[in-house]
Amino acid sequence: MNNGWTKKMVTANGQQLCVYDSETGSRGVILLSHSILSASKMWESQAALLHQGGYRILAMDTRGHGASGPTELGFSLNDLGNDCIGVLDALGHKRAHFIGLSLGGMIGIGLGIHHTARFESLVICDTRADMPQEMAESWNPRIALAQAQGCAAMADATVERWFGVDYAKDPANAAVMQEFKVQIGATSVNGFVGCAQAIQRLDYAPKVSAITMKTSLVSGENDGPFPKALSELAGQLPQAQYRSVSKAGHLPNIQNPAEFNQILRDHFGL
Repeated sequence: MNNGWTKKMVTANGQQLCVYDSETGSRGVILLSHSILSASKMWESQAALLHQGGYRILAMDTRGHGASGPTELGFSLNDLGNDCIGVLDALGHKRAHFIGLSLGGMIGIGLGIHHTARFESLVICDTRADMPQEMAESWNPRIALAQAQGCAAMADATVERWFGVDYAKDPANAAVMQEFKVQIGATSVNGFVGCAQAIQRLDYAPKVSAITMKTSLVSGENDGPFPKALSELAGQLPQAQYRSVSKAGHLPNIQNPAEFNQILRDHFGL
């Protein structure tokens, strides 16, 4: 995060977790959670917007990602949610809002189910609540490649999958693509593999009725199966609405920040 905020290393749930803390903001706390193979840096634009709107921002690097410490394999999405709760506890916050995308969105669904009292609202982006077998098995080649060659070997294919080939290969987007390739390459193998294996076991769908707080469900309109999954999920939650971001894929906050940020303004009353 290039915002001058305080970088804190927090011990929580047995992990060394990096959190970038704005330290000021009177309207409440917002915890940000990024996608797999990325880091909290992907939220820079949104973090600045929300902090300017009066919120205290905690941008957290998932275990094994970004500046967070190394991790062992064998953890679950519930464990990743407990990492978030541990960070809030360590920094003295009883309640927060939560924004998560992709893996971060899965974590947010789990938090909404298992830690309802700790969250005032959720923004859940480009994700789903279940994991069909075919989709789960699609992670196996990526896991094998990372274990054999490191996460950098997945960089080109990953940015093309996230943004679309035309966008990723457009020279006008070269700097953004390079930044994400750096983030992908910097991800530890155990961080990626552990999170991918947790995603393969995703099974929150039967419990989503427990999510009772205000929830915005968001996806890029071109993000494969996720628009349908999230629009259907919105119908199962008592205080949820689904919003689509035009001309965007898996990371709509990067690909169409103006439209994505307006959704955040609407959600948080900015």
